[in-house]
Amino acid sequence: MKRVTRRTKRIIITLSGAVFFFMAAACAQKDDAAAIRAMIQEGAKLTEDHDISGMMELATEDLVAQPGAYNRLAIKRIIWSALMHYGKIRILYPKPSVDLYNKDNQAFCGMYLLIVKKDRVVPDLRDLYDDPKSWLETVGENADLYQLKLELLKTRGRWRVSKAHLEAFKGMGFSD
Repeated sequence: MKRVTRRTKRIIITLSGAVFFFMAAACAQKDDAAAIRAMIQEGAKLTEDHDISGMMELATEDLVAQPGAYNRLAIKRIIWSALMHYGKIRILYPKPSVDLYNKDNQAFCGMYLLIVKKDRVVPDLRDLYDDPKSWLETVGENADLYQLKLELLKTRGRWRVSKAHLEAFKGMGFSD
């Protein structure tokens, strides 16, 4: 039986450490993506509950919304006006896409969402959560359909929205 040299042991330990590091980094990215999706879910629930203050807790102080370059105060007014217009609502959406940029603790999240009055009947969409394209085809002209693009920053271990771009469906699709 061959004897394992110190050099071989160091190589094995180094490789094991590298594998562990990369696995930990991959798990951290999955955890961050899951945290962002959980934040989206929380934001949808807060919106359905008309909790504007709670929604704003999910955003940075210098939040900007597009189109229009609206600041935090203007965004609160717009949300309040929209919630008064809709009344009791449900927000439905397929799985949001999440792209992480770890160098700056930044992320991008894109999603489609459907805003419907609470009592309106819509097709069962649960089975289409992981398939945004089929989800869009199924919802069709059921209610107000939007595309939401979010830029997020991670500060003090928590993801927050720093920029938001909301675009309404125009009958032929979205701009991109």
